[in-house]
Amino acid sequence: MKKKFIKSGYYVNAILILSVFLFFSCNSEDTNIGDEVGSLDISNATMQTEIDNISEGIDDIVASISFDSESPTLLKSDGTKNTEESKFLPECATITKTITDSYKKVIIDYGEGCTNRNDNFLSGKIILEFSFNLQDRSVIINNTFDNFYFNYKKIEGEVHKTRIKINENGNPQAITNKDLKITWEDGSYASVKGERKREWVEGFGNRIWGDNVFLITGTWTITDKDGLVRTAMILEPLRRETACRFIVSGIVEIQKGDDKINLNYGDGECDDLAIVTIDGTENEIHLRNRRE
Repeated sequence: MKKKFIKSGYYVNAILILSVFLFFSCNSEDTNIGDEVGSLDISNATMQTEIDNISEGIDDIVASISFDSESPTLLKSDGTKNTEESKFLPECATITKTITDSYKKVIIDYGEGCTNRNDNFLSGKIILEFSFNLQDRSVIINNTFDNFYFNYKKIEGEVHKTRIKINENGNPQAITNKDLKITWEDGSYASVKGERKREWVEGFGNRIWGDNVFLITGTWTITDKDGLVRTAMILEPLRRETACRFIVSGIVEIQKGDDKINLNYGDGECDDLAIVTIDGTENEIHLRNRRE
């Protein structure tokens, strides 16, 4: 009888241990699921504004070079810059190029760093490679980075751009596929992959970069340091005016699982404000342009 009692007690204890294990396992799994779906907050929107500013800031640089790069006067005969052609770039930027019949390479070197025309601090190199398709009047532009920093954030990866001089609206346009890694000073980082369409709607052709306006649409995914993934989709085109350091209007929807928030850049005023809507509540945030 004693042996039978001990055996029975053993089974009871085993069942209790197994039940406790299953209980915590389920809770652990639920927690992981919750972390994966998560709830979006203002920090996600703030990071998105930084990603947008970096993305469009780099595109401003490429746009300032891409059309001018087809001209032999990008560099004078003595190798110095033609300031008329490259006046969007700061004086510290050194431009060099290599040309063949169907290929062109342009390196923009910001050296140890300086501030550009719309107040972004840049250092390192952007490397642009051009190939031309005369039949459909398009240009393929691939750009990479060499120890390049944008407002003290390290930028790595590749950007593949197809540019046409005239779209159905009569404007220059670029379709861009980006695969970037952005690393902040504290070691946090985000991988950004996706496509954007950038239409040049004002200011093209007069070489006055301060009056250029672009409209941007697209969708991309963002993966942060912890492996959590969210998507961003432009609901209303972003308006980029090169005279302003920030995007001035447009709405981006950020989604993770079933959770969504909206980032609204405003009504066209050049300011550092945006509105983040979370569960119907509006929150005003300041756009970041330099390190905190």
